[in-house]
Amino acid sequence: MRILHTSDWHLGKRLNDRERIREQVEVMDEIVRVAEERAVDAVVVAGDLFDTFNPSVEAIELLYGTLYRLANGGKRLVVAIAGNHDSPDRVDSPDVLARLHGIFFVGNPLVNFTSAVTDGGIRLIRSEEGFSEFRLPGYDYPLRVVHTPYANSVRMCRFLGVEEQDVELRAVLREHWGALAAKYCDGAGVNLLVTHLYVTREGGYMPEEPEDERPINIGGADAVYSSMIPEGIQYAALGHLHRWQVVDTEPCPAVYCGSPLSYSFSEAEQDKYVTIVEAEPGGVARYERCLLTSGYPLARKRFEGVDEAVAWLTGHPGVWVEVTVATDTYLTAAENKAILESHDGIVCLIPEVKGASGADERVASIHDLRSDVNALFAEYFRQRKGQEPNEEIMALFKETLSIEN
Repeated sequence: MRILHTSDWHLGKRLNDRERIREQVEVMDEIVRVAEERAVDAVVVAGDLFDTFNPSVEAIELLYGTLYRLANGGKRLVVAIAGNHDSPDRVDSPDVLARLHGIFFVGNPLVNFTSAVTDGGIRLIRSEEGFSEFRLPGYDYPLRVVHTPYANSVRMCRFLGVEEQDVELRAVLREHWGALAAKYCDGAGVNLLVTHLYVTREGGYMPEEPEDERPINIGGADAVYSSMIPEGIQYAALGHLHRWQVVDTEPCPAVYCGSPLSYSFSEAEQDKYVTIVEAEPGGVARYERCLLTSGYPLARKRFEGVDEAVAWLTGHPGVWVEVTVATDTYLTAAENKAILESHDGIVCLIPEVKGASGADERVASIHDLRSDVNALFAEYFRQRKGQEPNEEIMALFKETLSIEN
């Protein structure tokens, strides 16, 4: 059985104020092509379908259209769960109609499907809260999916029936997964865990979350441990982190497939993938990453002077770029204009002024929220306008701060 694992589509997401829906259309087309070319039997989308709780019409249409194409008339199973950027109720809402076409949405942690048969012959054999078992056309053994979408600690405790203050939620989640696996995930079928959580190896390396990603905290715990994955599970399809990585290989491969596009400059120059998984009952799952090539790459570049910046930018079209320009004085309006006109993909222009000693001296970066609010505004103004805010502008800003809502 061959499964395509993807996640963190973040449909509707912008890069600062730059629209990226065209790139997202292209990469969704590419994922559909990969599913067809690799003849996959099922697709799992491990959360963060949208970027916001209230996505745009374009993002909604792109999601439903892509999943419909992936499902191939109900001949290919699609399981899509909610991530921390998704509204669980929005994800669950189209499920009744979607199931007829082979698309099963899981917005809340303890979704329990009723029986279903798709137009293409996929059958839901049984389901209980947090678990579903399917029979796919052409296979005489089932595919079992333990599915746990993201939920904050309050919602997760309510779904799992525990008091938030009185329990270590990791232990409850371990028990929940273990009970489902013991009951259903024997060696007579293919067994997957699909979840959108911050998973790491206990005592091991803590993977970094993307710069603009919302950190996940569940029941006071920053991480769920890979050792919590129960025996019987053959592959854990993870969502949340945007870089492709294998968290652990025991008791089974636990893999973040990453986002299909680079969504922040912390992901600059990262390759992006989907993961193809092959599994059979009682065996060890095999997996390989499949490179995605759609969308503009992201680059973080620092230049010594305006001329160096303009020369590089002119020779590198087709890329989103964060530009830092080190100069002896703040950029003039003419210099700022020359840089911005040299490239249409500049997302952020950061002037870096050298101190009298010659050492680089960054003044109150907008990324450093410990800075004084006036200094933060001044740096924001420099980055947006390429020059110092004058006394009148600073006075207006201070006046604005003093107005009570």
